[in-house]
Amino acid sequence: MALWLIPILYVAGTLCFGIVFLRFEHEYLVEHKINLSQWFFNDFSIASAQACLGAIASGMIGLTAIVFTVAYITAQFNSVAYSPRVASFFISKPALFHTFGLFNATFIYSVITLGWVDRENSHIVPEFSMLIAIIMVIASMFAFARLVRGVSDLLMTNTLRAVGDRGRVVLQQTFDRLEEESTSVQKPILETDLKNRPVSQTVRYMGVPRSIAEFDQKSLVELARQFDCLIEIECAVGDTIVYDTKLLHIRGALQQIPEHRLWRAIHLANERTFEQDPKYPIRLLVDIAIKALSPAINDPTTAVQAIDQLEDLLRRLGRRSLADVHAQDNQGIVRLIYPTPNWEDFLRLSFDEIRQYGAGSVQVMRRMRSALAGVAESISEQSRIDAVEAYVQHLDLVISRSPLDPEDRAVASQQDRQGLGVSRPQSRESGSKIAAGDAEILKQNHLQ
Repeated sequence: MALWLIPILYVAGTLCFGIVFLRFEHEYLVEHKINLSQWFFNDFSIASAQACLGAIASGMIGLTAIVFTVAYITAQFNSVAYSPRVASFFISKPALFHTFGLFNATFIYSVITLGWVDRENSHIVPEFSMLIAIIMVIASMFAFARLVRGVSDLLMTNTLRAVGDRGRVVLQQTFDRLEEESTSVQKPILETDLKNRPVSQTVRYMGVPRSIAEFDQKSLVELARQFDCLIEIECAVGDTIVYDTKLLHIRGALQQIPEHRLWRAIHLANERTFEQDPKYPIRLLVDIAIKALSPAINDPTTAVQAIDQLEDLLRRLGRRSLADVHAQDNQGIVRLIYPTPNWEDFLRLSFDEIRQYGAGSVQVMRRMRSALAGVAESISEQSRIDAVEAYVQHLDLVISRSPLDPEDRAVASQQDRQGLGVSRPQSRESGSKIAAGDAEILKQNHLQ
C-alpha cells in the first residue's frame, strides 16, 4: 500500500466511526440514561466540554505542523549529512505516516464530538465520545514521543547500522528465495534446444525513465512454460531503463506473448528499492563513506564505520551462489534467465570509490586492507579468494602512488580493524598471499 494512503484511511475511518457512533450515543445511550459520570468523572458542564474539545482540536493542528517540520528537517539533514537516498530511507518509514494519521483522526473526532455538545439545546454532553477523544490525545502524545525518539536514528552509527541491517535482511530474503526455488525441482535439468532457438519476440520499454525493482520469477516462468519458450531478460534489478531500452528477448515461442502479461511480472519504481537488490544497501553505505571523505567534510572515521558494515555484508555474500539466475519450471526445464552481479561486481562496488577518495587517508587504507583480509579468510572458494588478493595488490599500488610520505605509506599498508588502533599482521592459510606481502610492502615503502 502506498504510504500516503495511511493518513487518508485514518481520516476516512474516523469520519465514518464518528458520525455513526455519536448518533448511536445520542439516540441510544443518552435515551437509556447510560453515562460515565458515575464511574470516571463528574458531570461535564457544557462550557467545560466545549472548551476541552476546542483545545484538543486546536492543539492537534499545531502538533501536526510540528510533525511536518520534524519530517522536513529529517529529510534535509539526511540529504546534507549522508545522502539523498538515505533520506528517503528514513522518510519512507510507515511510523511517520501513522503518526500523522493519528493526529488528523484526533482533530476530526474532536470537531465532530464538539458538534454534538448541547445539540439542539439538549444540554447533553456526549461523555463516551469525550472519553474516546481524550484517549486519542493520550495515544497521540505517545506516538509523538516515539517519533521524537526516532531522531536518535539520525546519529551516524545508528544510520550505518540501520542500512546494514536492512542489507542483511535483503541478502537473506533474496538468496534464500533463489536457493529455495532452484532446489524445489528435484528432477535434473532437461536438455532442450530453447537456448538455440531464434528470438521470436523482443520487448522494449517505451515510457519515462524507471528503475527495475523486482521480477516476479514464478509468473515469468509460468508464462514461458505456457508458451513453450525461454525468456531472457537483458536488464538486472536496479537498472534504470529509458525510452526504447531492450528489456527482454523471447526465444522459441510459437505465438506472441501479450506484453501486458509480461509487464505485470516486472515491477518498476521511480527509484531503486531494496527488494531483490542486494547492491542497493551497499550503494548507500558507499555513498555515506565517500561523502565523509570529501574535502568539505573530511571525516575518515565515518568511512571506517561504513567499511565495518561493508565487510559484514561481503562476508555473507561470499558464502552465497552469485551466478546468473536460471529459473526452471516444474519439469526442470530452464524457462527464465536474468543477470545478477558476480563476486567481482560486489567487491568493486564496495571498495572502488572508497579506495579512490580515501587514498590519502592512512586510517581508511588500514581499515580497508583489514576488511579485505577478513573477507578472504571467511570464504572458501579459491576464485573469490584470488579476486580479493588481486584487489589487495591494487590497493597496495594505490598506496605506493599516494601523496603520503614513505613513513605514512608504510603505516597505511598495515591491517587495522579500527583504522588507527591496533596493527594486526595476519597469518592464515586462506589469505596467505595477503599476509606474506605485508613485510615486502613495508620494505618497499621504506625504501621509497
